[in-house]
Amino acid sequence: MPATLESFMHEARVAYFSMEMALRSEIPTYSGGLGVLAGDTMRSAADLALPMIGVTLASRAGYFRQEIVDGGQIEHPDVWEPERWTRRLPAKVALPLGEREVWIGAFLYVVEGHRGGTVPVILLDTDLPENHALDRDLTHYLYGGDEAYRLKQEMVLGIGGVRMLGALGLRIRKYHLNEGHAALLTLELLSRLEHSPEQAGSVAARYDVPAVRELCVFTTHTPVEAGHDQFPYELADRFLGSFIEPAELRRFAGQERLNMTRLALNLSEYVNGVAGRHAEVSRRLFPGYRVHAVTNGVHPWTWACDSMRSLFDRHLPHWCYEPELLVRADRIPDGELQQAHAEAKSALLARVRAQAGQALDPALAVLGFARRMTSYKRPDLLFTDIERLKAIARRYPLQIVLAGKAHPHDAGGKQLIEQLHAWARELRDAVPVVFLANYNVELARLLVSGVDVWLNLPLRPREASGTSGMKAALNGIPNLSVPDGWWIEGWEEGITGWAVGSAADADNAGDAASLYDQLEHKVLPLYYTDRGGWTAVMKGAIGRNAAYFNSHRMMRRYAVEAYLR
Repeated sequence: MPATLESFMHEARVAYFSMEMALRSEIPTYSGGLGVLAGDTMRSAADLALPMIGVTLASRAGYFRQEIVDGGQIEHPDVWEPERWTRRLPAKVALPLGEREVWIGAFLYVVEGHRGGTVPVILLDTDLPENHALDRDLTHYLYGGDEAYRLKQEMVLGIGGVRMLGALGLRIRKYHLNEGHAALLTLELLSRLEHSPEQAGSVAARYDVPAVRELCVFTTHTPVEAGHDQFPYELADRFLGSFIEPAELRRFAGQERLNMTRLALNLSEYVNGVAGRHAEVSRRLFPGYRVHAVTNGVHPWTWACDSMRSLFDRHLPHWCYEPELLVRADRIPDGELQQAHAEAKSALLARVRAQAGQALDPALAVLGFARRMTSYKRPDLLFTDIERLKAIARRYPLQIVLAGKAHPHDAGGKQLIEQLHAWARELRDAVPVVFLANYNVELARLLVSGVDVWLNLPLRPREASGTSGMKAALNGIPNLSVPDGWWIEGWEEGITGWAVGSAADADNAGDAASLYDQLEHKVLPLYYTDRGGWTAVMKGAIGRNAAYFNSHRMMRRYAVEAYLR
């Protein structure tokens, strides 16, 4: 980490606030897709030399390390040492949290791009000797604790983050809120841009709201009302009363509860969803707001496996800086693409043997499903009809690799993991099913490159975007997925992959039947009987999906449409 904070002070920056951020596999400050997207955002910003700075929490105890015992999930702290990977910064800021004042320190991590560009990331930390024992762990547990803990965490991120940037002497041109967790930063901006009584003329005009809105960009990721962070005003008034009058807070954040999404919507000039369909859903969910669509993307170099990197370097030079060059994937010789995938598949199967003690056959098709384990992701859809799955496997042998964590408080998600293990035992002699514990960035990279088909089966329209399928496409892995989120835009039947069901609202029975039909009549017959046709779909996934659904394109759009407005 050669760069120092001083080297980033020569120009105004876009401050990207995210509760979680996947900087590297050894730094477990992320739980899933939101954090991985934030990490890819920082990596593309470094590659493109965009003047940005990330702000997140140190999360010293991580999200959690998953252990599977008798099919059940057990959570353990995933502790890391910031001093090993970051540099402690000298600045500290104070934040009144209820009856106590909490001091916030910071660590610096520098994201390095491939062309020499760098982006600083500030990790906020309350584990300081100045703080009360009850406050020192506020930045330890990602999404941990009760409502009070979560609200205080979001105050540290939003309000504390803005104060820390000021204390460090950094100039900020825009604030990008990655989801509503960071919405409280708008309160700090309101207080800084508060009119004097003479200027205001009335209480309603107390704050320079247009100036705050001009500074803020908000990306929402959640297409259902229940998924947005909300807090009771009894709690909010207790902790936020010194920052804003209760009536004013209700004006911006909703009358019944403090809704972090509404706060961000009301105080951000540019708002976007993370796919075209998600933007439409968000407009219906929050009528009256203009919601743009910037479909997510993944960082090309990070998510291409080693053999694919070498392949692209030989045939499509500069692909990792200009991923749109991947549109020329049809130039890659079939044999070389097949060999690159065979190497990736071998690496995954070696991991399966080492971690699960199960030997899979490299000659047989491997289906992959890995994401947060929760009911709307429907990991159980593939096992709706066990007898039909067995019948398909008798004609076209298949193997299944699963991975994913359930939130510690998601009883339904944990039950799904137990049920998946029960099905694996039931299918033992017909279809090998492996569950790999402790899904993280390193394991994800093996999975999205080493399987033969990538599954995504969410309840429509609850998949805001999804990015795992984009990572698979980057490695030439076709998607077999429900047309929701990004896949509505990336799906070309039989060219980039295949659809499960239609784009209409979810139908469990219909979707299961469609999934089995696609496997039996299209996907597996092509895999086993037409190697050239299968390779053509792999090239379609790269040339039509990976060339577009990457974080370089995403960041160029943010720069032009949001940051430079």
